[in-house]
Amino acid sequence: MAQRPYIVGNWKMHGTRAMLAEARAIDRAAERLIKVEVALAPPATLIHATRKEATLIGVGAQDCHPADGGAHTGDISAAMLKDAGAGFTIVGHSERRADHGESDADVKAKAEAVLASGMNVIVCVGETEEQRDAGKAESVVAKQLKASLPTGEGVAEKVTVAYEPVWAIGTGRTPTVDDIGAMHRSIRKVVQGIYGDEDGAGVRILYGGSVKPDNAAELLAADEVGGALVGGASLTAESFLGIIVAAAEAGED
Repeated sequence: MAQRPYIVGNWKMHGTRAMLAEARAIDRAAERLIKVEVALAPPATLIHATRKEATLIGVGAQDCHPADGGAHTGDISAAMLKDAGAGFTIVGHSERRADHGESDADVKAKAEAVLASGMNVIVCVGETEEQRDAGKAESVVAKQLKASLPTGEGVAEKVTVAYEPVWAIGTGRTPTVDDIGAMHRSIRKVVQGIYGDEDGAGVRILYGGSVKPDNAAELLAADEVGGALVGGASLTAESFLGIIVAAAEAGED
């Protein structure tokens, strides 16, 4: 793999200023683990503080509104997130799609807003257990990719795809390594169809779904896995660093 593994921690709706100590510890460790690109997406309330405390790792946001501004009480624009210190934004996470009814069109609009602000974007896709059991996993994800990914000249280098099987998020269940490899190969094919062979080959595809220190090495070794989008295991430096170390060792192979 030409690129460094990309390990992104998504803190979701967790975190007060007390957790900045965890961010500092992760940042210090990242200085030693230079073979891995590390990033955190804390809640919006902590983006500015995290950026000040953690200067070596990437800091991003978990979502944004597609509009530049306006009468959208409680929402935050991509430009606001960038101003707070974010360098990337996650869009289309399964929890946003399920809990807030976000469509592929909504996700694409958000991704376009993120890019327009000058940030990079992580676009999430994934199937439900029912869709997988019906043999539709790859077709569902392909449809999401085609309708959610932003397009245009130079866009591919700013886009990361995160595959998260919905049924594996926070459940402790994970697909087999073969299943993950098959899905990531399918995603690569679709991404290259969208961006072209060369540009599409450079888009990193992260795996997200109950990634933990004890299974990270195996998951990161699957075909076309360029890193991980980590939820609960990113909330403490101890567990998150276990995943980062596994990524560093995988990058040496």
